[in-house]
Amino acid sequence: MAEVTEIQLPGVGVRYEFRTTAGELVGVLFHRSGRREVVVYDRDDPDACTTVLHLSGDDARTFSELLGASQVSEVLSQVQYQIEGLAIDWLHIHPDSDVVGPTISDGQFRTRTGASIVAVVRGDTTIPAPGPDFTFNGGDIAVAVGTAEGLASLRKLFDE
Repeated sequence: MAEVTEIQLPGVGVRYEFRTTAGELVGVLFHRSGRREVVVYDRDDPDACTTVLHLSGDDARTFSELLGASQVSEVLSQVQYQIEGLAIDWLHIHPDSDVVGPTISDGQFRTRTGASIVAVVRGDTTIPAPGPDFTFNGGDIAVAVGTAEGLASLRKLFDE
């Protein structure tokens, strides 16, 4: 998975950028109004865009569904822009991660980081609000909510 850079744009929203396998720099701008823009930057001038898609909230949901996003991630991203200080992250569980095997309760993730695991994506299935007895499998994606600092701490635990 490509590394994604998050850029806070005060009063506007958040822009996420990543470089595709083919080398294109792509950005997605989430406006606080719900509008989205998908931009592809010029290879020779990264400050210039070669393509910009202007998407309404409904357009963005349709586009994300076509790309395979789950309904849970869309709902959570909408909540993120309504509550100041809330951050959301999708944490990929590697098969050799220390979090594979023990339960969520065993990991004491919220106690240790302040971040909550609100859903898990396992293949084509979304598991909302996993309970304390839930165990992760390699390949799962944990959806977590908390402060940026709490999520950074949780990410470190998941990468150990």
